[in-house]
Amino acid sequence: MLGPMAVAEPENTARRRPPRVDAIRNREAIVEAAAEVLAEQGVAVDVREIARRSGVGMGTLYRHFPKKEDLVHTVLRRDFAKWAESARQAAIEAEDPWAALTTFYRQALTGYARHRAIMENFALTWADPDLEGIHQLRLVIEQLRARAGAMGLLRPGVTTDDLLLLLVSLGHAVQITDECRPQLWNRLLRISLDGLRADHSAPLPTDLAR
Repeated sequence: MLGPMAVAEPENTARRRPPRVDAIRNREAIVEAAAEVLAEQGVAVDVREIARRSGVGMGTLYRHFPKKEDLVHTVLRRDFAKWAESARQAAIEAEDPWAALTTFYRQALTGYARHRAIMENFALTWADPDLEGIHQLRLVIEQLRARAGAMGLLRPGVTTDDLLLLLVSLGHAVQITDECRPQLWNRLLRISLDGLRADHSAPLPTDLAR
């Protein structure tokens, strides 16, 4: 008498299995190492250095991230959100609306200067409102603008896009001066913020794109 027929496991069952603990641990190690290296060296980093710091082989790294761009995108998406949230929290803790705006810029640019990959990519993506992290940042700036404007502290006509583009411009100043004159951006920030004060009431130039 024949025994019970073995039932083949459906092909897609394995795909539904949760990742093994060691696989999850390896992925987290890769992402953490990549975040560290990208902050130090920017997106031109060699993935072999990421593998070395994470303690995994190149085969393991490529199983999790077949392309370097996949890993860079994962890290930048996470670190950009953390950077924006850190700046938002610093602004929330400042009770005075003008201090909140000032603190936001200073915190954002300080974090920006410490993360080379964000520095390299932010200016390329700021205008896309659907990019992950950018929309969050725009909302924070809108809240700060409305708060300072309601108290009569902000120059008339200043928009959220003005403030966001100012952050991008100052970020570019950080990028080109950080190695030779690392604190120059603080001077430029002070000049820029003074220009945003309400006592400068002359009409701003018209945005011809509107």
